[in-house]
Amino acid sequence: MTYCIAMAGKGGTGKTTVCGLFLDHLVKSGKAPILAVDADANSNLNEVLGVEKPVSLGDIREEIARAELEEKSPIPPGMSKQEYMDFRFNSALVEKDNFDMLVMGRTQGKGCYCYVNDVLREQLRKYYQNYNYLIVDNEAGLEHISRGILPPVDLILLVSDCSRRGIQAAGRIASMIGDLDLKVKNVGLIVNRAPEGKLNEGVKAEIKAQGLTLFGVLPQDTLVFDYDSEGTPLVKLPMDSPVRKALGEIIQRLEV
Repeated sequence: MTYCIAMAGKGGTGKTTVCGLFLDHLVKSGKAPILAVDADANSNLNEVLGVEKPVSLGDIREEIARAELEEKSPIPPGMSKQEYMDFRFNSALVEKDNFDMLVMGRTQGKGCYCYVNDVLREQLRKYYQNYNYLIVDNEAGLEHISRGILPPVDLILLVSDCSRRGIQAAGRIASMIGDLDLKVKNVGLIVNRAPEGKLNEGVKAEIKAQGLTLFGVLPQDTLVFDYDSEGTPLVKLPMDSPVRKALGEIIQRLEV
């Protein structure tokens, strides 16, 4: 059975960084093969993983739509439109040594986003059972989970910075999970970029007030800032870097 992990949280909290380093930890722990899905409209998980930006499902949808408007069909003779679309969407899967990657993207046309959601759902249906793990970098909301686009989710990691507003946003997402009765097996909070890896009393009180389960705290790590500024993939962080060590301890406690 494929173990499905979904990242959620408001923008700017380091959710994509956590997603990429979590995946890299699984790879280095010998738990491949893994399918990574970038379902965030601001897709940049590839940069964390050191993967050239792949063509997205949204890009392909736009390419086909433009060709139809210009009456310049890209479909080879003898191939139906559906066969061509299936071929192109299948080509969006980027295959690496220990993980594969699929980027949802977003189309520009009015009303097209639901179509790409459907494409993502179909691609996941075809692929995900071939992997030990599916790990998804989501948008701030829970659209991909609540609409049944993702397979059943085993673990949702709510990623927040160490501000009260970030914790409150995580609390709202946790409430949505309960209200939607998503039947997720495990939901908890990871607080990112904490000075010296510690939370002040106000943040601790807010976590308690929101009824959140704290899985762990990731420290502010200057190497993350340096690598990001230089354009160096974060998966190249040394294994003894503070953020890697802290995340490794969280994953170990979760027994993923």
